[in-house]
Amino acid sequence: MSLALSTLLYEWRRYMAAVMALALSGLLVLAMTGVFIGIGKGFTATIERSGADVIVMQPGATRMGDGPSGVPRRFIPLVYNHPEVVEVKPLAGGWGQFQSIKAYDPTMSQAERAKVKAPRAQGVQVRIIDTQDGSVTIPTDYSDELVDALRRPYAIAVDETTLKQLDVELGDKALFNGTTVTVAAVTRGYPNMMQPIIVMSRDTLRMLGQTSESSSQVGPLMIKLSDPSRGAIVAAQLNQQGGGRWRAWTRQELADANQNAMFEEGILVIIIGGCVVLGTIIGVAITWQTLRGAIMANIKEFASLRALGVGMGSLRRIIMELSFWVGLVGVAAAIGLTWLVQQLALANAVIIALPPTLLVFVGGGLIIIAMLSGLLSMGVLKNSQPADLLR
Repeated sequence: MSLALSTLLYEWRRYMAAVMALALSGLLVLAMTGVFIGIGKGFTATIERSGADVIVMQPGATRMGDGPSGVPRRFIPLVYNHPEVVEVKPLAGGWGQFQSIKAYDPTMSQAERAKVKAPRAQGVQVRIIDTQDGSVTIPTDYSDELVDALRRPYAIAVDETTLKQLDVELGDKALFNGTTVTVAAVTRGYPNMMQPIIVMSRDTLRMLGQTSESSSQVGPLMIKLSDPSRGAIVAAQLNQQGGGRWRAWTRQELADANQNAMFEEGILVIIIGGCVVLGTIIGVAITWQTLRGAIMANIKEFASLRALGVGMGSLRRIIMELSFWVGLVGVAAAIGLTWLVQQLALANAVIIALPPTLLVFVGGGLIIIAMLSGLLSMGVLKNSQPADLLR
């Protein structure tokens, strides 16, 4: 075991402040970045968990929801011409006004109801599924019970993060565009910070007058293949077959495009950049001062090493190695703290996504901060004069 590692293990209390400074700096960057990536995951959840292997949209669409992405209905039989396509369904949806009626007691008279302050109606976005078994529009994480609940007329599903905002609970009735609907199911993992989303069957949407089977324009085409592993190949073949009339995306391509588009917003880059700068300043300042103080506390030990003939170059290498181990422990602590925060957030239906590339990037940054702090602390070694041992 090296001298630097032994020093850290046996005198860990002296270096705990440096480790915690690095851990909290890492937590700040990881948590903030993870929240924004989680928001993006919420927006792309319906794509990533879709049963579709390929999605066909207008050629000019850069992502789902970015302007018009629907296609002419006549494209459906054209897509079916590909021998590997087994199902094609247009993705339908809509918007409407949603109002909770929880405050109303069914036994109230008309006069009593007039005295009750009605909840404010708010706009919601509608997403649909086809309730036939194995339909391409059913997300892969929907249970059979959830799909069965949406088969009932005027039944809707609401994500758990939206229940409080819409002032409803499982089993409650509410008004959608003046028609009574029932919250028959609750989904998980589909948050949306921009606008509440409700899910219903295509049949219910039709009964609510929100869709027209005679329309010549339909939503993006959700396509299921006989061999899902050939999604990229079939998408390329469909693009060639379409001759520029449409663009076929694989599910992952479209999800990545939607998530990357979120980070093109300047405000998000400013916020994340600010967190990185702030975390770096905090990490360097506190780690530097802590390492400097710890080295000063061990200055007699370093003086003893010099008296035994150990050169300044070797002492500097010990300091740098010690800084490396402090950084490594700080990375482990940062990941552990972030995991705890992630679990706490998940319990409250907030997604904090931590992709491996983010962990590697932040972990490497913390080790660099620790090494930089060690480099700044080397000036203390000038005080390790062997003559001081005689005082």
